[in-house]
Amino acid sequence: MLKAVKKQRASEDVVRQIVNLIKKGKLKKGGQLPAERELTDTFKVSRTTVREAIRSLESMGLVESKQGNGTYVLVSSEEVGMQPLASGLFNEKDDLIDIFYIRKIIEPSIAQLAAGYATSEDIAELEEILKRHEEDLASGKNTVKTDTQFHLTLARVARNRVLGRLLHAVVDLLVGTRENMLQNSIRAEKSVKGHHQILDAIRREDCAEARKSMLAHLSEIEHLLFKGKKGGGKCR
Repeated sequence: MLKAVKKQRASEDVVRQIVNLIKKGKLKKGGQLPAERELTDTFKVSRTTVREAIRSLESMGLVESKQGNGTYVLVSSEEVGMQPLASGLFNEKDDLIDIFYIRKIIEPSIAQLAAGYATSEDIAELEEILKRHEEDLASGKNTVKTDTQFHLTLARVARNRVLGRLLHAVVDLLVGTRENMLQNSIRAEKSVKGHHQILDAIRREDCAEARKSMLAHLSEIEHLLFKGKKGGGKCR
């Protein structure tokens, strides 16, 4: 089912093979990936390479690593098939502020839809993610993983695959930048506060307020990240 990979760009080959298994339905949504040691032995690569591949899969929104409990597939074969199209819309040479500006177009609509579609189970999941986000912040850990998970989960709750795959592509390009920039505790605290406001609106099924809260949240984070530099010119 799996085979050893070439050393050059090994993590990319690991990602490709796992994605193919999800596409073919051999790794199903909710299913668990083989243990890290098993993947290391199978692919004939280092643990560092396997971990890098898992991080890439997480940034793509395909899997989730649960500390002490393994890594789980988040998407079905149909859903993973949409990823290449989304990733092809953007590239690493795009200006980061332009990419972030796209988030301000996409994510308010996602929050608005999520407020209309969210079930009690969806809200409980978002609450749990936000709780882990707060715990990471309190313990001094990097909060990017839980921050990103909140936004990507909202996209799933919104029940709009087109918006979801666009957001996955945008977030994937911003991962490295956000890991560096969100180390600042003030930025991380602002992010948690913004998420609380968004989630409060979703609990109340207030679609307009959810949209407004998301735009305010992203605008504030944009200002902190880019120090007042504007995307969108005077019509921002």
